[in-house]
Amino acid sequence: MEFRGAITALVTPFRNGEVDEEAYRAFIEWQIEQGIHGLVPCGTTGESATLSHEEHKRVIRICVDQVKGRVPVLAGAGSNNTREAIELTQEALDAKADGALLITPYYNKPTQAGLVAHFKAIADRVDMPFIVYNVPGRTAVNLLPETLAILKKEIRQVIGVKEATGDLNQVSRVLEFCGEDFQVLSGDDFTALPTMTIGGRGVISVVSNFVPKMMSDMCEAAKACDLTTAKALHYKMSPLYRAAFIETNPVPAKMALDLMGRFPFEVRLPMVPLEPGNKAKLQAVLTACGLI
Repeated sequence: MEFRGAITALVTPFRNGEVDEEAYRAFIEWQIEQGIHGLVPCGTTGESATLSHEEHKRVIRICVDQVKGRVPVLAGAGSNNTREAIELTQEALDAKADGALLITPYYNKPTQAGLVAHFKAIADRVDMPFIVYNVPGRTAVNLLPETLAILKKEIRQVIGVKEATGDLNQVSRVLEFCGEDFQVLSGDDFTALPTMTIGGRGVISVVSNFVPKMMSDMCEAAKACDLTTAKALHYKMSPLYRAAFIETNPVPAKMALDLMGRFPFEVRLPMVPLEPGNKAKLQAVLTACGLI
């Protein structure tokens, strides 16, 4: 299984505190119509931290059912509790997702040896492709390139990484140590193009929630070595990259989708609406980009 190009880390629509299945299905359909290359339900952007286990399972199943094999589905299934990660990964397999996105354990701050043991324990119980998710800004632990090389060598399910350090030196070392067959995906929109130019496969994106075609077009151009087009799209999206993180993700992304008329804004605590000043800044960027 290859995960490549623009892969949207889907937001999860809510209505009156519950998952809005109708809006979610329509949103997934729009993403596919816009040319997206893959979808991630139940990632950080999908507010997985505040979904119940039953909701988590249901959101993945809705996504897989709506996609119907048209693009790969990489289901968020990680946890800082190894037993829980095994359970969630098994649920992703049962739902017929194409792979599992497995974040490094957060809060516990395991050693590099602990990280290897964590992923081995999941692999011993569940047989499906794994994309490991390295995001030190949220987990307080950095999965080092040398450790990734061990995972690739010793765990056949580990086929790639979502690299969200924002550090191109680390991305380069991952590609050097793990080889061209290892699927390196940027975990930050602003490093998507640089990552692809040095051998990465694509990006798991936040801004593609609201500009899926633009991001997929950039990734296609980068893959075709059309750097003129890719750079033009990168810089066109750069204000959106910044706006999407004006406050904690996914609050700006959900507000953008509300302003664009996709579905009403709703997040779960401890997420709260944008500060009025930041909402005005987001509106200005969306207006300048012709999205509202």
